[in-house]
Amino acid sequence: MRTQILVIDDEEGYRTILKRGLVREGYEVETADSAETALGMDLSVFQLMIVDIMMEHLSGFDFAKRVRNNPDTEDIPIIFCSALNGEDDTVMGLNIGADDYITKPFTMPEVVARVRAVLRRTGANRRIEINAPAGSYEPDITFRTLRIDRNNKACFINGSRIDLTPREYNMLLFFLTHRERIHSREDLMNEVFGQTVTPRAIDTNVTRLRKKLGPYANNIQTKLGFGYGFKAEP
Repeated sequence: MRTQILVIDDEEGYRTILKRGLVREGYEVETADSAETALGMDLSVFQLMIVDIMMEHLSGFDFAKRVRNNPDTEDIPIIFCSALNGEDDTVMGLNIGADDYITKPFTMPEVVARVRAVLRRTGANRRIEINAPAGSYEPDITFRTLRIDRNNKACFINGSRIDLTPREYNMLLFFLTHRERIHSREDLMNEVFGQTVTPRAIDTNVTRLRKKLGPYANNIQTKLGFGYGFKAEP
């Protein structure tokens, strides 16, 4: 399956230029004439979004905030493409969570180079589900710059591999696929360890995992008397 890109711009000319140029490079491209139209689509199928900022009603900034606040789309790379070229605009876009910022007018070689760089840097291409028999390929699980390669049982932060024990790996995988809720020790024993450990061992594994996660240590939260969970905001 080819990399799927969504272009969102209220100007037909820019949508056409971007789609034609990216299709020539081998990408599969869909377009939307507004943020509202895009929000009515299944955004989770895309590996990258190129988003205009100055659109009527819902701006590109507001659209990006919604994407980042949705667990199904929070890790999809976003490139802002806008006539706004002030430093404050660029900083705001990057602070929202954009992966790059292109100013209009642009050249297609520049856009293609930026797209390739973002896809390479974020590992978005690795999340494409290949047309293969069920069970033969599992897409990566990602959270910002934290990535789990389920096929090779490996974990990476900012592209660098971190060494996890099988128990730590399974616990992190469970947390990332069941985020934004607190799980009791009993839940973790049943779902992760198969009742083969004591509650105290759960605490020990959480402590060790936090030490290895560096910038994401505090995303694993403790609810005293209840258990543990992975939250997008520490």
